[in-house]
Amino acid sequence: MIEKTVLTEIPLFTGDIKMPKGWHLERDEMVKQATVSHYYEDIDYPFYTTVDRLQTFILEYMTVEHKINILRGNNHAPSARYYERNEISKPLITVDNFNLRSSPDWVLLYGIEIDPGSCIINIKYDDNRLKDRIWKVDLETNKFIMFPAILQYFVENKNNSHLNYVQTLTFVNNNRLYL
Repeated sequence: MIEKTVLTEIPLFTGDIKMPKGWHLERDEMVKQATVSHYYEDIDYPFYTTVDRLQTFILEYMTVEHKINILRGNNHAPSARYYERNEISKPLITVDNFNLRSSPDWVLLYGIEIDPGSCIINIKYDDNRLKDRIWKVDLETNKFIMFPAILQYFVENKNNSHLNYVQTLTFVNNNRLYL
């Protein structure tokens, strides 16, 4: 008898945000907050209902659809920023390698306002001996991509005629809190 055991996997979740009736995301408010946080990195990120609704939607979606029990990232405030025409972000990684215990497990990127076909999320990963592979995902308005926070990524914008606004949220695995 031969048995197979998967030691690791790299899940990647993408999809549309389809809010329940009566709930809606105020994207104009998100754009305003993204603009403020882009210019002023040292201010506290204020609580507002739209981000709370987005986080709640993702928490429930992951629990119901994928049986993944996660919580809001507790030490990493949500952030948002905009990207100009042909701007490529620096390589980003959400975990702190010197403080893994307090680092998030998941990062989610949500397209607040994206010029169609102009924003690509590049995720760097290793596939056994194949090192530094890149997986590319198109980010569009009202869509999200969620992946393990340990992965490095960068945002690439090509020929956007308007600013691209992206919201970043972090989450932790519920069972990890008791380790």
